[in-house]
Amino acid sequence: MLTNVLATLTRGLALSLLAVVAFLGGVTATQLWPVHTQTDYLAADVSLTPALDSTARLPMVVGDVVVTFDGPLPAPGLRARPSVRQEVTELLPGRRADTSRLQPGREELREAIDGGVRQVAWTYTLGALLSSLLVLLTYAVARPHHLARVAAAAAAATVMALVGPGTAAYLAYRTENVTAFRATSLLSLVQTNTGVLADLAGRADHGAIYVTNLLALSDAMRQEFTPTSGQAQPAATFLLVSDVHGMNQYPLMRQVVASERVDAVIDLGGLLNFGQPREGVLTGIYEGIESLGVPYIYVRGNHDAASPGDESVLRRLSRVPNVLPVEPTAGQFVRVEVNGVSVSGFNDARYYNERNEDFGAAQEQLAARFRTVTEGLQPTDLVIAHQPYSVRRVQAGSARLSGHMHSPSLDRGHIQVSSFTGGGLVNQFRLPPLTEQARTADEEEPETAGELQGHPYSFDVLRFAEDCSIMSITRYSYRNLASGKPQYDDITVIDGRRIQPDPPDGRTCGPALGVKTRPLLASGDDPDHTTGPLGTSGP
Repeated sequence: MLTNVLATLTRGLALSLLAVVAFLGGVTATQLWPVHTQTDYLAADVSLTPALDSTARLPMVVGDVVVTFDGPLPAPGLRARPSVRQEVTELLPGRRADTSRLQPGREELREAIDGGVRQVAWTYTLGALLSSLLVLLTYAVARPHHLARVAAAAAAATVMALVGPGTAAYLAYRTENVTAFRATSLLSLVQTNTGVLADLAGRADHGAIYVTNLLALSDAMRQEFTPTSGQAQPAATFLLVSDVHGMNQYPLMRQVVASERVDAVIDLGGLLNFGQPREGVLTGIYEGIESLGVPYIYVRGNHDAASPGDESVLRRLSRVPNVLPVEPTAGQFVRVEVNGVSVSGFNDARYYNERNEDFGAAQEQLAARFRTVTEGLQPTDLVIAHQPYSVRRVQAGSARLSGHMHSPSLDRGHIQVSSFTGGGLVNQFRLPPLTEQARTADEEEPETAGELQGHPYSFDVLRFAEDCSIMSITRYSYRNLASGKPQYDDITVIDGRRIQPDPPDGRTCGPALGVKTRPLLASGDDPDHTTGPLGTSGP
């Protein structure tokens, strides 16, 4: 009995190993003989990768397009290497290289994708079958009387290698399963400037035509696979920033507000460096905030006070017409509504240069106070605080927002925003370490001089749908901000379902609701307040 069991386990293990060999052989076949698919002016060589990450990658010379899917099973990765077809040169002599000619249509793109996937499946199948046969025929050379068993084992291993990855790919690679669309380097410009294609097409020189072609492909892929493609206009759009740290880059922020049609900015604290209001006066930050022309929802961070209980920065910000602090003074909480989306939060208790070994206890106390004050109330859609440690300990209707860490992260119910200025001017420059030779010559090391390559500059754009659920979050990162020449490096569009899987019931949001503020504990019997220049209520 035991012998039979061991024999069965041995055969099962051998068959499983053979299925893995077949899988790797099929993937290798698609890489050795990639499938060629094309549109009128674009072509791509498509293959599989052994990584079970359900991700399609399109590497290009001007950046990459990465589309991530979320299926019930991990599927083999897809890789497509796009190129410009020779036929595109026919457009050059007559200057007919406009965007509408270059960008593939939705049906054309879908036909190319479907055809390529089918051919990849056939190539993979043949590669898997040949790999398992090769291994088993090698075995059969020593045991020629096992040919029938070899054929059966090869067929079984190939079926296993097809059914598992094939089912996973079939279930994962669907438009409705897209969780993120990412474009890097030059391709990300398509996301940040809708006129970039027309600008490049207007030049139409021999170099720009190829760049335009690849940008057009990226834009077509974005329209096909962006999680929110085809949906209505957002009901409310928020620009999320954090940790400006005394660096006046509000002219750039103003461009973002205009280009992304932002309804309100949410600043998660860390506005200054040393907790002194005059820092903002010297750098023009307060005028920069006012110049945005939209509500500026603010929560204080640990660098925005100089001592325990110091509220001088809050008082200075209260003189800026469009600033809406969620906690204008200690213990006084405000509910802000933008197009029906509600925001509340609480200030950080920490201050600049604080000496305290137990920061966690203070953050827990802040969260406990907020929970006590809001007990029995319907949670606001967004709850904001500077530090993730505290905000994770309170409830929100849609998401909790924090900054402080200078690095972005995302999980269900929590959005951590990175630094809009890479941590500010103070954190971006320093005297580099010198070699003995440089120290003797009183010179700076050229390799380490200038701006540090540390935290990237980044911000998020959070969009809400008409049912008051999170539609999407778009994460931008960029560089060269301190030199005054910002350049986008990476843009990722993330489906709002990753943050808020279940939309609220029976609610409607939209611009008609405007911007309102009221005490967080107000009963709501008197929602009409005296409105200011931006439609916000008086203090």
